[in-house]
Amino acid sequence: MAEHKWYVLRVVAGQEKKAKTYLDNEITRANLSDFIPEVLIPSEKVYEMRNGKKRVRERNFFPGYVLVSADLSNGEANHVITSIPGVIGFLGSNNGGASKTPEPLRQSEVNRILGRVEEIDEFDDKLETPFIVGETVKVMDGPFSGFTGTIEEVFEDKKKLNVMVKIFGRNTPVELNFMQVEKTE
Repeated sequence: MAEHKWYVLRVVAGQEKKAKTYLDNEITRANLSDFIPEVLIPSEKVYEMRNGKKRVRERNFFPGYVLVSADLSNGEANHVITSIPGVIGFLGSNNGGASKTPEPLRQSEVNRILGRVEEIDEFDDKLETPFIVGETVKVMDGPFSGFTGTIEEVFEDKKKLNVMVKIFGRNTPVELNFMQVEKTE
């Protein structure tokens, strides 16, 4: 039974998905899934408001890095991984010295990274754009849609804001949730 360890692979930043796709295809083609069972890009789902619409996108925890579970005792597995377009090499391998054997991650590090990935899946509704007191925002939803106002208070735990909106020439405090407002440029 082969012993799989987690390694960090350095890739061209912004090309993590492309490198993972190439790697998955090459593993299948070379029939190396016993030696390289898993390739992972640690990422989280982030919600943001753009033009009044709630959009979801994935954000990488570690841009420029991909995690690979592999048994590198098979020289072909090591060669396949490092010959993928966009892959720079293993993190922790002594490229300048005599030894080119990459250093695997400690189990505690793997648990922390994988635990973080699982934890983020539970807390899906994370908004990336936090708000700051004094900032001007435009109300995108609700009875005050179209009005602009200044943030007076931010309740991060409840995901709500107190916004001072000018209605009929008078400043009126309005409590809105993060999804109802958008930052103005």
